[in-house]
Amino acid sequence: MTLQTTDCIPEQFKFEQVKSCPVIVKFQGEAVTSDAGLTLIAELDRKRGITSRLAECFKDYREQKKVEHSVSSLIAQRIYGLIMGYEDINDHETLRKDLIFALAVGQVINSELESITLAGKSTLNRLEHCPENILSRAESRYHRIEHDASAIETLLVEIF
Repeated sequence: MTLQTTDCIPEQFKFEQVKSCPVIVKFQGEAVTSDAGLTLIAELDRKRGITSRLAECFKDYREQKKVEHSVSSLIAQRIYGLIMGYEDINDHETLRKDLIFALAVGQVINSELESITLAGKSTLNRLEHCPENILSRAESRYHRIEHDASAIETLLVEIF
């Protein structure tokens, strides 16, 4: 097929700007990532508010001045990992330095490419798993994030 002047071949595609420098996709074959589709998923999530609404179903008993990763970013990181096929929590040890995942969870990325570190497998495990013998998460040493199962169930019914 011969291209006509009416055919549209974009030279670049500009994403909605988050808290960092603009993200522009250029089709010139430079550095490539296989997870670039995550930026579209994250943008859809921001517009629908799915992970942020899910984060509201959790109680965080951690000392907020010592918190490096919010519950909202932990949930987004874990869900985005699952969506992209990283079902094993161990995969997040590698993903914690991935710029596409950092951008997706709302980390600030500047043009100097400073070191970005997302949550590792231990932190995400504390979000997902709590031994049954822990009665009070507010007083637990390691498992200080609590979920409200009925609120999550209500949210899932509402969303879907």
